[in-house]
Amino acid sequence: MLEIKQVRKQYGDFSLDCSLAVMQGMITGLIGQNGAGKSTTFKAILGLISIDSGSITLLDKDIAQVTPHDKEGLGVVLSDSGFSGYLTINDIIPILKNLYSAFDHPYFMQQVSHFQLPLDKQIKEFSTGMKAKLKVLVAISHKAKLLILDEPTAGLDVIARDELLDLLREFMEKNQEAAILISSHISSDLETLCDDLYMIHEGRIILHEETDVLLSDYAVLKLDEEQFEKLDKQYVLRQKREPYGYSCLTNQKQYYAENYPQIVIAKGSIDEVITLMIRGNL
Repeated sequence: MLEIKQVRKQYGDFSLDCSLAVMQGMITGLIGQNGAGKSTTFKAILGLISIDSGSITLLDKDIAQVTPHDKEGLGVVLSDSGFSGYLTINDIIPILKNLYSAFDHPYFMQQVSHFQLPLDKQIKEFSTGMKAKLKVLVAISHKAKLLILDEPTAGLDVIARDELLDLLREFMEKNQEAAILISSHISSDLETLCDDLYMIHEGRIILHEETDVLLSDYAVLKLDEEQFEKLDKQYVLRQKREPYGYSCLTNQKQYYAENYPQIVIAKGSIDEVITLMIRGNL
């Protein structure tokens, strides 16, 4: 569906150097702090910025060969774009019909009703959650093959985020040959949604793992000084000094559970993995 190979882009002091792939039938997450390079990556994928080097394959074509007709197969949500706030949903329906030959008007209206979005109210008067739902509804209402969603849940409360994530799950259940690339700095959103995760930091991918593996095999070892000195560190990915001793990130939880039964082994949440990958030392 999508493959990025060694895409590089220099913006002043910021440098992007990114490779990732999104496979058919899968939801892939891109996680990282604000400013890590998520939006720059998305804009490169969509051809909104030029790249200095590397290659991008989109919908099985080189990005330079993707036609306007091919782009109908994309559903896109960008954090800093959307319809004019002076339009209403009634205003944008004819636009969507003209933009997308496969626009599913009945489905769109059904979802607008479900989420209680007003048809004749200007979008600028919508709440943050209503605007976010409308963006995602537009992206999924024309039988897209690939959704590219940049921070679609940013600024939403827990209930609104959960509703949007459910909408994406339903989309994949009905379109099993489609795929989704979604970014967020709210790792708990992606923990329950994605099949695999890429972690980006300062423009570079520092971790790629299947979500199930990350949640089952990764752990944080909590050690005092003596335990740390005696520890076999061959499976330690990162280590960080703490007031009590050390925290160590591993992707071989079972090895340490079997060989070091006396140490504290905490299940590694995605937040903890992110923190240690970024702030820990090799």
